Amino acid sequence: MKYIISGGKKLEGEIKVGGAKNLALKALAASFLFKQEIIFNNVPEIEDVKQILEIIKDLGAKVENIGNHQYKIFTGNVTKTLLSSTLAPKLRASIVLIGPILARFGEATLPYPGGCVIGMRPIDIFIDGFRALGAEVKEYKDVFYFKAKKLIGTKFIFPIISVTATETLMMAAILAKGRTILVNTACEPEILALANFLNSCGAKISGAGTNTIIIDGVNKLSPKVFDIIPDRIEAGTFAIMAAATNSDLKIKNCNPMHLEIPLLMLQKIGVKLQIGKDFIHVFPSKNLKAINIVTHEYPGFVTDLQAPFTVLLTQTCGMSLVHETIYEGRLFYIDKLNRMGAHIVLCDPHRAIINGPTKLYGKKVESPDIRAGMAMVIAALVANGTTEIDNIYQINRGYEKIKERLQAIGARIKYEV
Repeated sequence: MKYIISGGKKLEGEIKVGGAKNLALKALAASFLFKQEIIFNNVPEIEDVKQILEIIKDLGAKVENIGNHQYKIFTGNVTKTLLSSTLAPKLRASIVLIGPILARFGEATLPYPGGCVIGMRPIDIFIDGFRALGAEVKEYKDVFYFKAKKLIGTKFIFPIISVTATETLMMAAILAKGRTILVNTACEPEILALANFLNSCGAKISGAGTNTIIIDGVNKLSPKVFDIIPDRIEAGTFAIMAAATNSDLKIKNCNPMHLEIPLLMLQKIGVKLQIGKDFIHVFPSKNLKAINIVTHEYPGFVTDLQAPFTVLLTQTCGMSLVHETIYEGRLFYIDKLNRMGAHIVLCDPHRAIINGPTKLYGKKVESPDIRAGMAMVIAALVANGTTEIDNIYQINRGYEKIKERLQAIGARIKYEV
């Protein structure tokens, strides 16, 4: 499947933000901390969620879609602790299942996790964390085996800030014996939301949202309904898309407080915004100015918005520098933008210089990963002519029904086999 997009048309109207992908995957994994049934609300219908639900079902859990982005999961009868060797490697986030499964069952087996190109990263930090909690870790060919009769509270210092590792070890420590102190933790809103939910179920977590999290182990949790917070990456992407296409667009059902730095950068380049409690209204804006951006851990400029913002910078006046500090190789979509007419110099794997404004033209391109794929969609909406975007599975991993939602605000986009 591919997207066929005819660009050059302004968007108009309202678009609603879905549940946060980067929370939903961890929330669904947390179902293994409970022996009772648990209900999740505002779950995004995206490919990554479908993948983790298939893994959860393969482990023996009962998963029921009860409609309107709601799921009911029961893991009380689960005895299997071996993640599927065909399903798990397709999804990097499958590793988050190990924390809850190991904490509850005392063992877990993980095929090497995968995902997109950006997702293929070492898992050493997870292994070190589980060992610090008292787990025995054995590595076989393409498989990791974790075993611990009972995890024991510890102090663990993250050598680098990692969102997924923070969430995974936080969940593992909930049922551990004694106190666990996690140092140099990530501060993303999704971590705080996960901790708040688990605390409502009886966990004892303090410091979530800061660089030090303290978990006092408990014997059991009692489930509550889990409401997934809005996806800040999707909200920011739509705001950038509106600015790049010079459109009048209202982004609803979001939390602008989770996007303070990206929204500040939009305002600095001259984008007119109205920011409410749960909405962002982007107005048509002329003579946008170049700016330098540096990606950083939350609350800095989020790396997942770097590629969409780079597309926007091709439409600003002057020279901009984008410095990607989080992921190696995350600028390797630049050649696709240049193919469409952008004037971007890739200085090294972490820095790119954008000269604008430039006209973009429809071309045949492909989606290398979730966020760069969505950047290609934005570029296609900006471009003159028709753009074909291949490998759209990557886009669908993170954005629900993007074709239908963009069509509803005036985009000329369709599927083609």
